[in-house]
Amino acid sequence: MPNTTDITDEQLVDLLQDPENKERGFRLLVLRYQERLYWQIRKMVDHHDDANDILQNSLIKCYRGIGRFKRQSQLYTWLYRIVTNETLTFLKKQKRRRAQRIDDENLALAHTLKAESYFDADLAQQLLQEAVARLPKKQCIVFQLRYFEEKSYQEIAAMLGGSIGSLKASYHHAVRKIEAYLKQ
Repeated sequence: MPNTTDITDEQLVDLLQDPENKERGFRLLVLRYQERLYWQIRKMVDHHDDANDILQNSLIKCYRGIGRFKRQSQLYTWLYRIVTNETLTFLKKQKRRRAQRIDDENLALAHTLKAESYFDADLAQQLLQEAVARLPKKQCIVFQLRYFEEKSYQEIAAMLGGSIGSLKASYHHAVRKIEAYLKQ
């Protein structure tokens, strides 16, 4: 099997949309994008096991829905949108089951990040993560994509949907809330 870098996304989509090569294409897709997608999910959920479950569900949706991929965006953008929607659905279900306020969930995320052994950050980074974790989910996602991943508003709009103006407003509100938290 060729290395995932030897094949373009366009060729990968061709494989996925060809019934005879769909499974081979899917294996290549998983090899290429699984880790990136996992970390996108992991930024939004508290636990590794939940992130893995969401990733598996998302990949199944990708496998089943690849025929509807119209190539109007990049493959990763399409995958990211599926992962984000699946994660948000999971979070809504989790919120209903626990019947807790979203602020409590976000605070738990900050404490989880602080407690995990691979997360070794200095105080400033820790405070920033706590501030980001307190944001409403949409603001949190927009802030992470814009600030940490340096995505343009056009790229974020393609991933999440919505207008560029509303994304700029979400980012602006997120920055103000983070600044207020850090000044406390």
